[in-house]
Amino acid sequence: MSKHTKTVSDACQSWLRTCERNELERSTMKAYRSHAKIHIEPKIGNLLLADLSRGDIRDFMDDLLDDDVSRAQVKKIMVSLRAILTEAVEREWATHNVATEVKLKRSSRADGKRVEVPTKQEIKVIIANAPASHRAMFITAIFTGMRISELRGLSWDAVDFDRKVIQVRQRADEYCEIGLPKSRAGTREIPMAPTVFEALLDWRDKAPESKLNLVFPNSVGKVQNYSNIYNRVFKPMLVTEDIVDESGKAKFGIHALRHAAASLFIEQGWNPKKIQTLLGHASITMTMDVYGHLFENAEEDVSMFEKLDADLMAA
Repeated sequence: MSKHTKTVSDACQSWLRTCERNELERSTMKAYRSHAKIHIEPKIGNLLLADLSRGDIRDFMDDLLDDDVSRAQVKKIMVSLRAILTEAVEREWATHNVATEVKLKRSSRADGKRVEVPTKQEIKVIIANAPASHRAMFITAIFTGMRISELRGLSWDAVDFDRKVIQVRQRADEYCEIGLPKSRAGTREIPMAPTVFEALLDWRDKAPESKLNLVFPNSVGKVQNYSNIYNRVFKPMLVTEDIVDESGKAKFGIHALRHAAASLFIEQGWNPKKIQTLLGHASITMTMDVYGHLFENAEEDVSMFEKLDADLMAA
């Protein structure tokens, strides 16, 4: 087949094979196949790569939004599409990647949606009332900002009690398989607050035995299933403690513990770059997109401008 007759579908299949050769995690491959087979190929798979234009990409993106695909999901699909077209360029099926020139414009309505962060009182309630089986896990999440996948995959040899740091070196995916962190930035060291140090030290003698040397294994020593943690432990605890929404359902998902950590870091006045590193975000942009509003302080801003004024006029 001539390179001039190659289609977007051809590039999709080539890219997926490349991803498989690179032995990406099953959960990642599942998402990529979904992007390609459910969204990209049905809409633009038949288009010739040689004829593909920025207009085609813009139309594709608009079609997704018109089909009520969430903006967050559209962004992920576009990341995959850009990778697919990069594959086509590397194989000389296309001269350049037209998708890199098309961006999803910000929505003022979407921008107004902010992550819901547990209050200090809610955080204290969670710490005080977490079941003994998961108290150390939830405390570690609240004070370190580690992802639940990183906590599920945490091993005791990554907990350095002498240096009082946790080394994030692996995570457990949705299939309970151990793999590398989400990105290069995900590999990091996080200092242990005294509460975390004491909780883990106490938990070390109580944790179930695990051939994988896991800090937070299930009762038979294997990786805990995320849905079990949420449905059997976290959600019932929130409902029991009346941390619920207007409909009486649990107010937060487990990811809220990571948001709680970020809010505590920001409240301490730590700079965004430090917080990015602690959270394992790949870029400062990601940190600011999610938590930028928490850095806002109207009273502090007024004081800053008063000082600016005084310094200038006194000069």
